[in-house]
Amino acid sequence: MKIEATPLQDCFIIHDTVHGDARGYFIETFNLRDFKAASGLDIVFVQDNQSRSSKGVLRGLHMQRGSSAQAKLVRVLEGAVLDVVVDLRKGSPSFGQHFTIELTAENHKQFFVPAGFAHGFVVLSESATFFYKVDKFYEPGNEVGIMYNDKDLNIDWKLPSSELKFSEKDKTLGSFAEYAASL
Repeated sequence: MKIEATPLQDCFIIHDTVHGDARGYFIETFNLRDFKAASGLDIVFVQDNQSRSSKGVLRGLHMQRGSSAQAKLVRVLEGAVLDVVVDLRKGSPSFGQHFTIELTAENHKQFFVPAGFAHGFVVLSESATFFYKVDKFYEPGNEVGIMYNDKDLNIDWKLPSSELKFSEKDKTLGSFAEYAASL
């Protein structure tokens, strides 16, 4: 496991070692001891989640706040997504900044998203299976979100707006300015 820092504090790209031969491949996708040694973080994941979506589905930008704030370890099992995070931690040197990374079944990259970050992704391939671990249980009353097309964040989702598909809930998310004013 190799951990690569991103411009956002505590947010990491994880490059796993792929052991492959004519039969296929093997990857150890998570090892708490190695993760802790490489990142300096002591994270205990409590739940695994998986979703499958078609091209253009955009899920996000979501987060849990307060005592329910979740750290996530995300990856793609099939297809390709553009994964996006926004640092919403008050007082963070990277507050209000975003980072994007393409996660694919072929590149085997994982992405560690710290608690206090909004997270979302859009499917770039015909379909994608997205898998992630969280370190806190979901609490519906503590969920907040920011609109994908927030003018202050100016995120390039790599697909035209006309191709994007959302849940009804995601169509009503607030702005970054509204979130920042609530802190």
